[in-house]
Amino acid sequence: MEDNLDKNSVRGRIRRYSKVSGTMAGLATKLAGERYLGLKIEREDHALQLMQSLGNLKGPLMKVGQILATIPEALPPEYARAFQELQANAPSMGWPFVRRRMKAELGPDWETKFVSFEKEAAAAASLGQVHKATSLDGQTLACKLQYPDMQSAIDTDLNQLKIIFSLYERYDQAIKTGQIHEELAARLSEELDYRLEARHCKLYTSILANEPGVHVPEIIEELSTDRLLTSTWLEGEKILNFIDGHSEQRNELAMNMFRAWYVPLYHYGIIHGDPHLGNYTVRPDNTINLLDFGCVRVFKPSFIGGVIDLYNALMTDNTDLAVHAYETWGFKNLSQEQIETLNIWANFLYSPVMEDRIRPIGEVSGGVYGRETAEKVHKKLRELNKTVGGISVPREFVFMDRAALGLGSVFLHLKAEINWYQVFNELIDDFNLNTLQARQQKALAQFDIPLAA
Repeated sequence: MEDNLDKNSVRGRIRRYSKVSGTMAGLATKLAGERYLGLKIEREDHALQLMQSLGNLKGPLMKVGQILATIPEALPPEYARAFQELQANAPSMGWPFVRRRMKAELGPDWETKFVSFEKEAAAAASLGQVHKATSLDGQTLACKLQYPDMQSAIDTDLNQLKIIFSLYERYDQAIKTGQIHEELAARLSEELDYRLEARHCKLYTSILANEPGVHVPEIIEELSTDRLLTSTWLEGEKILNFIDGHSEQRNELAMNMFRAWYVPLYHYGIIHGDPHLGNYTVRPDNTINLLDFGCVRVFKPSFIGGVIDLYNALMTDNTDLAVHAYETWGFKNLSQEQIETLNIWANFLYSPVMEDRIRPIGEVSGGVYGRETAEKVHKKLRELNKTVGGISVPREFVFMDRAALGLGSVFLHLKAEINWYQVFNELIDDFNLNTLQARQQKALAQFDIPLAA
């Protein structure tokens, strides 16, 4: 049964386009004016206006803004700072939508499948909203409903984003954005596939089975469809409620978060690409509930091998090994100056795991983790563009950087002080590329999950 709210119609695209295009046109005009007419714009003010405009829209463009804010090479720093503040706080859809969606997904008698179903959404995000319910056997459930016209929204917003990137490259040719756009398009389309998200959730249940500090919800198959995902409800508090707790508690939370993200990465080549504050909660025993598996990135084993090669290269000052790592990831024809510039960013990301001592993850400059280093790197790349040309950022970096910076921000909020060198080296101590490949292939085959492009 199809809900006519979700027909991928021309009308839906036009509505979306009319909402987004005015905002994007303003950005285009002002950047073009600054570039070609010598006009100066107040970038801070304009970026704030842009962020406020996007914040009023449901859908992928708001999420894209949040993602781009964590990629140091993707946007001018003024816009990255503003987009960092974007929050998925648009109001939820009302009861008429919920009733129509549930009827379309579970049939006209859908209410008889629950003891109770709350009319008000418990949480609203960029692509869907969650309602709390009780199953016939007494389980507390989380029912995630996809908003209407999301495929139209994604198509429209990604076309607009391509225009933004095109304009930006004319203004600043230091970074080529084609692969960033491809990665965002692929992952956002996957987020609409609730069947795939259900398999991701089961995958994480399996690969984190031996991690007592992390919990994953159970999918309720008989109450899930293409646009409705039902799982067990995991009770927990927001992690920011614990930033004033005692140091042992804050460090324990940080360690559980660290293992929730990096055990899957280094043991299976898989990462949860959305460390948004709404995607995890804390239990009374300081263990973590890991939620929302719409944005999961599967990497080729060789990419993970490159991550470890670069770490070893930085630790031993081995330029040849660093170049090998960058080439493994898809960087091509790098000059010595470009390598040195990329190493600035790499040293920032790896610095917590390069010192064998208890320390914080880093420092915040201007309210955003990594901002100062990102701006330094981008400035250097712009200078190099005049002599050796721009660089194309491999698409895998979109969610690797997002996870690293997102988690780093959480660790800073918690004021966690841990020997990151020790926990990281324990995690990769027995790393073997063939073992990772075999482990990954087995896990993905078990849940019919494809290797990402």
